[in-house]
Amino acid sequence: MPALTRQSSAELRRRSAAAGEGVDKSADPQYSILMPTYNERENLPICIWLIHKYMESTPYTYEVIVIDDASPDGTLEVAKQLQTLYGSDKIVLRPRAGKLGLGTAYQHGLQSARGEFIILMDADLSHHPKFIPQMIVKQQTEDCDIVTGTRYALGGGVAGWDLKRKTISRGANFLAQFLLEPGVSDLTGSFRLYRKTVLARMISESVSKGYTFQMEMMFRARKAGYRITEVPISFVDRFFGESKLGGQEIVEYAKGLLYLFFCIW
Repeated sequence: MPALTRQSSAELRRRSAAAGEGVDKSADPQYSILMPTYNERENLPICIWLIHKYMESTPYTYEVIVIDDASPDGTLEVAKQLQTLYGSDKIVLRPRAGKLGLGTAYQHGLQSARGEFIILMDADLSHHPKFIPQMIVKQQTEDCDIVTGTRYALGGGVAGWDLKRKTISRGANFLAQFLLEPGVSDLTGSFRLYRKTVLARMISESVSKGYTFQMEMMFRARKAGYRITEVPISFVDRFFGESKLGGQEIVEYAKGLLYLFFCIW
């Protein structure tokens, strides 16, 4: 994605300042960032530092809720150190006993979220925190219910993927667009901002697991009439660790897509 121009950067700062006038930073945060983790001990400190860097330059108040699924690499211990460093008001730990699914991870974190708006993002640095302020301004400007990051429109893009991974992602997104007509360009992405009430409803209604879960939530949100807009993002493949996308996830995606087409559509 092209860098922000000086004019657009100045506009972002102006709107951020206007939105933050009169904000009581001792009150509940405006934004809760839900971050499920599994084997992210190398990535998590960098991700938290970047969130702190970009959010502290704005007037918005926030918290990061880390939902760790008993990572064997010691991610939770790293998260505890980060909580000590940044404070328990900024880093909230909500660990679980094991890998119980992405949807239940969001549900678990949502129970502790104090913000009116929820940001969903991965901890592996594929979702750069620099886009969060842009998402916030977009939501405030258009008064929408969901802002989703897009890799496939408005100048968004992907870096670090080989041809096979790009083909799978593009093919999955094209098939979903063809069958479901969701009205958004990136149905399989997971970097999003929701009104808390909207996210809670979408989670309670969705039945899919894994990667299909994100697609189902967006599909149901569109059918329910919620206002959705997009912000272009640059998606970068993880720096450390291994991708969690495998053959089983692809099969589950196909099954979930067919379920939405035949049972919900």
